Amino acid sequence: MPNAMKTAMTIEKPVFEQMDAIAKQLNISRSRLFTIAAREFLQRHSSKELLERLNAAYADTSETEPAVDLMRAKHGEMVKDQW
Repeated sequence: MPNAMKTAMTIEKPVFEQMDAIAKQLNISRSRLFTIAAREFLQRHSSKELLERLNAAYADTSETEPAVDLMRAKHGEMVKDQW
């Protein structure tokens, strides 16, 4: 694994046990599973920040503009259930 960092973490036992079971089911190491999970979390966080920036950009436009309402609804649908 290029540019890998070794670390020690404390994880709640039930979470660890679930992650361990999933890693075995997927036939991957726990380290790989934690990396995948961390990347997914970071992507969701990035999507949330983007939505917040879009909402801030729309905040200075008139609420009566139909296009703005449509864009807000569409962006909301795009990131729904991502965090």
